[in-house]
Amino acid sequence: MKRRLLIVGGVAGGASCAARSRRLSEDTEIIIFERGPFVSFANCGLPYFVGNVITKEEDLIVASPERFRDYFNIEVRTGHNVCLIDREKREIEVENMATGNISREKYDNLVISPGSVPIFPPLEGIDLPGIFTVKTIPDMRDIMDWIERQNAKKAAVIGGGFIGLEMAENLKKRSLSVSIVEMQKHVMPAIDEEMAAPIHAHLKSSGISLCLGSPVTSFKQLDAGKILITLESGETQRVDMVILSIGVRPEIELAHTAGLEIGSLGGIQVDEFMRTSDPHIWAVGDAVEVKDCITGSNNMIPLAGPANRQGRIAAHVIMGRRDMAGFRGGQATAVCGVMGLTIASTGATEKTLKNALINGKPMIYEKIYAHPDHIAGFYPGAQKMMIKLLFSPEDGRIFGAQAVGTEGVEKRIDVIAMAIQKEGTVFDLEEAELCYAPQYGAAKDPVNIVGMIAANIVRNEHSIAHWMDLDNGDVYLLDTRRPEEYERGHIDAAVNIPLENLRQRLSELPRDREIWTYCLVGQRSYNAARLLANAGFKVRNICGGYMIHLCIEKIRQQTKPKPNPFKI
Repeated sequence: MKRRLLIVGGVAGGASCAARSRRLSEDTEIIIFERGPFVSFANCGLPYFVGNVITKEEDLIVASPERFRDYFNIEVRTGHNVCLIDREKREIEVENMATGNISREKYDNLVISPGSVPIFPPLEGIDLPGIFTVKTIPDMRDIMDWIERQNAKKAAVIGGGFIGLEMAENLKKRSLSVSIVEMQKHVMPAIDEEMAAPIHAHLKSSGISLCLGSPVTSFKQLDAGKILITLESGETQRVDMVILSIGVRPEIELAHTAGLEIGSLGGIQVDEFMRTSDPHIWAVGDAVEVKDCITGSNNMIPLAGPANRQGRIAAHVIMGRRDMAGFRGGQATAVCGVMGLTIASTGATEKTLKNALINGKPMIYEKIYAHPDHIAGFYPGAQKMMIKLLFSPEDGRIFGAQAVGTEGVEKRIDVIAMAIQKEGTVFDLEEAELCYAPQYGAAKDPVNIVGMIAANIVRNEHSIAHWMDLDNGDVYLLDTRRPEEYERGHIDAAVNIPLENLRQRLSELPRDREIWTYCLVGQRSYNAARLLANAGFKVRNICGGYMIHLCIEKIRQQTKPKPNPFKI
């Protein structure tokens, strides 16, 4: 008699587990139960269908029930909700959502991939017509139907994360006026605040309004289907539709009811092979807690890539294979594009590291910034990017990286992500041998550059300072830019001595105070700092230069009231 593998939920994790299981064995009966109408679809592509970038709905279908049947001899039952797991009898209770009939199915092994559900805060009017989430193909259809029927002109996107930015871009492509409302003081809460400053500038220059630092308190229905949004600040917006993209929570009701162990973050607890507290049940995808490969603590990573890998791992173990390593842990490598700008990150952010503990002690970390060209600077079309690297100042281990720019951003984060997976150090980035040709990259790739800067620090060849520490001591601030740059904007009390004049003016500098150097991005001031250190001065270079100072100041100013085009 064939073994029975039942899988609850398709999309990424469940569908991946099913296909991999069949590739490993023809002797198992495999059935997928999916509550929705589609077993495996590209939910990350939904915003781009709304924006007419993807023009055929069928292109969003990764695999149909027919394909699973014909390619893999896997039965798929869409429109079937698994409402109970009887662990003692090894049975699940399934409701046919079309007929209401309840049946029971036996299993030898069970995989649950319930995914996540959008967060709906308990706000007045949260369930009004015209308020949407973006999770499924039916959600997408509802949004597009509303735009057409209501002739929508103004939209508010609540939440400035990945989906929020992507929906803002695609609604803008449909010629709607768009406002992003984010309760934090910057969009993309998954990156550090100073890295969001260029995103804010780009969004505004693209015609997307920002309302930051004030959460929504209510939604009210107005005439003609319009919606009045009220913020905690008292500001109001009148729009034709609202997109809720304030995050997701793991869907654990089925697992919780079955008595499976739930982790401290509210996700299903699994081991490295995705096995739950029941030896016959595995869990994969958005609903599980996984080890953070930087901090070692548990984390929730609702991304398709980890879900697919987890599905493969579960399949290997279920099919009796022992030749595949367990899940290495997550590092939340992600990328987002909005209006031609790319934002990418991997590993821990600074705000995560500030709160992280290793063996009960705070993590010690350092950070650096760089603003390199994405290709050789002399080649036409070279574009600047902004990179932040977080690492251990003790041994150089890489903790995380973030980058923002119009070209080449994801390529560099991918390289650093691989280094993190292999527990690499900044010395690995410094020595990385990467492709070089003027139109593809410079001889010193941005990955090499951030590695070199960080390696200098770990080797104690270079001392850096940060703008946020400027108020903590009496320092002599030296601006090493040209006079015309200094006049366009500088830090109060900074003395301007251009790098090219510094050797001739050393006598003007104090030897009884620490000197902090800065320029536009940190390169000229680094050369100045090395010159001064070799001349016997106590000196630090402010990492990232005046550009980072401007980013920090812009974020600090975001919560100040500004005119809003949607205000009544």
